Amino acid sequence: MSESIRLLIVDDHAVVRKGLAMVLRLESDLEVIGEAENGRVGLEAAQSLKPDIVLVDLVMPEMDGQEMALALRKAAPTIKIMMLTGTEVDDRVIDLVAVGIEGYVLKNIEPAELIRAIHAIHHGEAYLHPDVMKKVLGRMKAQHDTEVTLTHREMEVLEWMATPNTYKQIAGHLSVGEETIRTHAKSILEKLHQPNRAQAVLTAMKLKILKLEE
Repeated sequence: MSESIRLLIVDDHAVVRKGLAMVLRLESDLEVIGEAENGRVGLEAAQSLKPDIVLVDLVMPEMDGQEMALALRKAAPTIKIMMLTGTEVDDRVIDLVAVGIEGYVLKNIEPAELIRAIHAIHHGEAYLHPDVMKKVLGRMKAQHDTEVTLTHREMEVLEWMATPNTYKQIAGHLSVGEETIRTHAKSILEKLHQPNRAQAVLTAMKLKILKLEE
């Protein structure tokens, strides 16, 4: 039996915390090990409890989600971070993606999709909610003309990387092995000089290599 994914929930609304905890505890491989009501308490709890993933509300008193995420990234870089927000996307999202925050979802996400996002992040993939992705990309402008050449297959994989599909699901769509997709993804990251999937997709959009349909 595989080990549980250990989660810490940080949100200033008790109803949201309890609701998330209740939903997540229904999954046999997810373990909610703690809750915190603001970023300051959440930062201390994360350093003490050492969860696998911290779910962090963006807007909180005392220390907001952005401050907590940036501080936690420096203090405990192995802990993965998923940002939660019910507000409009602003420039903080771009800043957080830039420092490698693994996930960003809206609070109205369906439970099944949230669980899928948690599993994706735990397995080393980044997850950016499609609605967030579109809003972020809408704010980004091409800033340089770096030339990047991708093969036809890499372009196919890149287009799928811009969706919520896991590498295993992408492999199924393209009728190849998951390891083949991971090899292509690694090549794409290297060519775009990016550390993870979400940043690779954003960079490809900046360079106008990739376009999302409206």
